[in-house]
This record gives sequence, structure tokens and C-alpha cells, in this order.
Amino acid sequence: MKKLFYLLAFVSVISSCSEYQKALKSEDIATKFQMGTDLYDAGKYIKANRLFEQIVPKYRGKPQAEKLMYMHANAFYETRDYYISSYQFENFEKSYPQSEKAEEASFLGAKSFYHLSPVYSKEQNETIQALEKLQLFVNKYPNSQYLPQANELIQELDYKLEKKAFEIAKQYNKIAYFESSDYEAAITAFDNFLIEYPGTSFREQAMFYRLDSAYMLGINSVKYRQQERLETAMAFFKSFKRFYPESQLMVEATRMEMEMTSALQKFNTQS
Repeated sequence: MKKLFYLLAFVSVISSCSEYQKALKSEDIATKFQMGTDLYDAGKYIKANRLFEQIVPKYRGKPQAEKLMYMHANAFYETRDYYISSYQFENFEKSYPQSEKAEEASFLGAKSFYHLSPVYSKEQNETIQALEKLQLFVNKYPNSQYLPQANELIQELDYKLEKKAFEIAKQYNKIAYFESSDYEAAITAFDNFLIEYPGTSFREQAMFYRLDSAYMLGINSVKYRQQERLETAMAFFKSFKRFYPESQLMVEATRMEMEMTSALQKFNTQS
């Protein structure tokens, strides 16, 4: 009985493959459309798209074109070909702005860019594009059922840009330990970061590393610049303490403050 079952299954597969090959070679666009649709519904998106690619241009202006173009775009999305799916969904929305699928196509087109966004340590061009596309979607469909998901994606992408900017500023701080001239660059980088991302989750660390950079610059500075730089660093300490008095980093920050206070007292004694 099992042998008969496997034999029938084998024959079915061979027959199906044969029909698919015939459809690929056929000149009948209706046959390609029907088989492509059946394959799409069965989740066989790569095979379906091979047929769709042959007939999309020939269906322009026909009643079935809207369905075909949507399936074509979504098949690319389902197979994770996000560069093409983003283009195809955008093309669908432009071609059929009144379609019941236009909103979904707009969202999936933007989400395609989200999937293209790389890890934070790499260049973030796709991340910026994804944010732009998602924001356009939110503006265009403020009551969309996809709005909660779109906002989650925006938040995730924003965090990635924040982390990228924070790590760049932090890298200046690390490099400065070997090249003291980079402490000023580190301070500027953290200043810019705090201005650009005022609500960032990295705010506490950024303020601490800004203090650390200013402290190192002041302590290791030439005499005629030292007092001014130490006073700047002390201002950063006071700001950090005011916002994060219970921070685990306060122990190290207080150590810096004590050393800077001692150094500044020498200037007061001399004057």
C-alpha cells in the first residue's frame, strides 16, 4: 500500500513539473496566469514569479493586471528579494492608488527597506531610506491597521541610528587615550549627539563620556589652557550629577571631580 502511495506521489510530481515546463514555454498568457496564481496560492513564489515575469507586460490595461502586479510584488517580498519588492510595491501603488491593496502595498514597500537596513556598525543609507518610506506611509495612512507595526519599525530604526552615532562618538573617546588631541573631537561628537538625540537611551553614557573626555583633556592640558578646560569639565560633571545622581558611573565621575578640584585649587592658590 505504501509503495502504491509513493508511486502515485512520484507520478503527481512528475506530472506537475511537466505541466509547469509546458506553461513556461506556452504562448498562452491565460495558462501562465492561472498556473502562476495556483503556484502563488500554494506558496511556491519563485516558480510563480517566473511565469509572472513573462506576462506582466502583456496584461497591462487588462482587468487581471491589478491582481497580477500585486502577486508579482509580493512574491518578491516572500522570497526576501527586498530591493525588487520595494520597487514593485511602489509601482503597484502608483498604478492602482484606489486599489484595496494600495495601503498594504505601501506598507510592504516601506517594510522592504526596513529589511534591507544593515547592522548599526555599517553604513546606514538603507536605514535612512526605510525611515523616510515608513514616515511617508504613516503620513499617508494615519489610521492604517499597520500603523502600530510601522511605529515599532521606526522606533527600531531610530535606535539603530542613535547607536551608530553614539558608538562613533565613543570611538573618538577611545582613540583619544592614544592621541590626546582627539579629546576635543570626542567632546564635540558627544555634544552633537546629545543635541541630535535629546531623548536617547544612551544619554547617561554620552554625558559621562563627554565628562571623561573633558576631564582627560583638562588634566593633560598645557598650563595656559588647563584652568579653562578643567572648569569646562567641572561644568560637565555638575550636569551629569544633576541628571544622574544615582548612576553607577557616579563613583568614577566623583573621582574625576576630586582630582579636578585639587588641580583647580592650585590655580586659586597661585592667584
